[in-house]
Amino acid sequence: MKKLGFNEGVYNICKSIPKGKVSTYKSIAEALGTKAYRAVGNALNKNPYKEVPCHRVVGSSGYLTGFAHGLRKKSEMLRKEGVKVKDNKFDLSRYLYKIKKRKFFGF
Repeated sequence: MKKLGFNEGVYNICKSIPKGKVSTYKSIAEALGTKAYRAVGNALNKNPYKEVPCHRVVGSSGYLTGFAHGLRKKSEMLRKEGVKVKDNKFDLSRYLYKIKKRKFFGF
């Protein structure tokens, strides 16, 4: 298996999140074997791929956080996928997609 860089690992995991579900920066970092939660956000902020659904990654608190196109757009995109968002918050236990630990990179 080809080892990928950190950002590519983040993008691959993000692509696995199905429509109508979300994951957290923390969950993605943990799946990659790190605690670099902010680095996950930085990677997603620099996402060059249209097929990577960055809008499906949220804060562990159940609030929408960071999105290059703004929280209003993020909320709109999630609503279109069936995620009920109110005041930039949603029921994380209802929409959370559980990610299994993966080995995408090594450093």
